[in-house]
Amino acid sequence: MTEKTNGEERVENLIIVGGGPAGYTAALYAARAELEPLVIEGFQWGGQLQNTTDVENYPGYQEGVMGPEMMNDFRAQAERFGARFITDDATEVELTDGGVHTVKVGKDTHRARAVILSMGAEPKRLGIPGEIELGGRGVSTCGVCDGAFFKGEDVVVIGGGDSAMEDSIFVSKFAKNLKIVHRRDEFRASKIMQERARNKENIEFVTPYVPVEFVAGDDGKIARIRVQHAETGEQSELEAGGAFVAIGHRPRSELVEGQVDLDDEGYVVVDEPSTKTKLAGVFAVGDLVDHTYRQAVTAAGSGTKGALDAEWYLRDMPPDPEEHWGTNTGAIVEAVEAS
Repeated sequence: MTEKTNGEERVENLIIVGGGPAGYTAALYAARAELEPLVIEGFQWGGQLQNTTDVENYPGYQEGVMGPEMMNDFRAQAERFGARFITDDATEVELTDGGVHTVKVGKDTHRARAVILSMGAEPKRLGIPGEIELGGRGVSTCGVCDGAFFKGEDVVVIGGGDSAMEDSIFVSKFAKNLKIVHRRDEFRASKIMQERARNKENIEFVTPYVPVEFVAGDDGKIARIRVQHAETGEQSELEAGGAFVAIGHRPRSELVEGQVDLDDEGYVVVDEPSTKTKLAGVFAVGDLVDHTYRQAVTAAGSGTKGALDAEWYLRDMPPDPEEHWGTNTGAIVEAVEAS
């Protein structure tokens, strides 16, 4: 049911859809601005970092931190300043252009004057045995994040695009030997990225092969990858102390498809350097808009921008005094009138 205040339906100042680094940082900034943000953080709150083990490249954690612990820290800090959370998935979003927006969670309906979209993106999966089970045990989807953990190891990177080449070039700094496995002899990666990878002495191309299974060793970590020749069907095994699946990401934009502009890959289009979408009062942040970096720290920075953009939007477009807009919007109106 929609929350009611003084017998009227409550309209929030701000709803944030998604609860990863971008969403939680947006919630922190919005809460400190006394917007009382409502965060629909999702049933699997915390984003991709909830499935990450050691994080060693986020500033401030000099000894490193477990991904879930870091997300809990982000969440708790936002909650300290008044952010509220619904730990369930948004099931429907109805956006307007400058009006009141609606976010549904099952049978419950929530309304707000501004919305920050922060649903993130998820790595595409191969869907083969061992991929999920060995996640965090040698199988990764981020070379920049985890490459340094595989110093002196034999490593395999799976994919044929620029992401696979970029991961391979970065991880090759640490790996003893690195094999790029791709199902075709031709690659989607740009020529310059292919050449950079081929010029690395410890990188080898293995084509046309398809991975069919990640195999664990006695210690429960990845030890081998079973691959199959794409033409003959013959199978063989590659020794691997680490494996990176680099076949792209899928932005989780299906909730807003047809309402905001999406690019050819499904990422939400914003008016950079801002986080504004084509709809007034609707902002998008984090991996939902980021093709390139996809790091926790860049997502957090994007969340900061989204919260500031939303705050300025609410400040500059005060609500109709005859409507009920939530508990603290009056303070915003007073600040505008005094400025």
